Amino acid sequence: MNASPPSPATHLCPLCGQPNQCAMAAPNGATTQQPCWCTQEKFSADLLEQIAPEARGLACVCVACVRSAQR
Repeated sequence: MNASPPSPATHLCPLCGQPNQCAMAAPNGATTQQPCWCTQEKFSADLLEQIAPEARGLACVCVACVRSAQR
């Protein structure tokens, strides 16, 4: 029997599993007046390639992982 893997939670970082603080993925459809922090960041190709293929494009990487990749 082939079970499909569970869908990643959109509010968790697909790299470390911590909350990604993405306003667009906020539970209960919460909205803010300001754009999310993730819309102002540059996510390197190297960082994005670390995400498992089945999880790509489904959840934002958290700010800690973005900062770590920038170092």
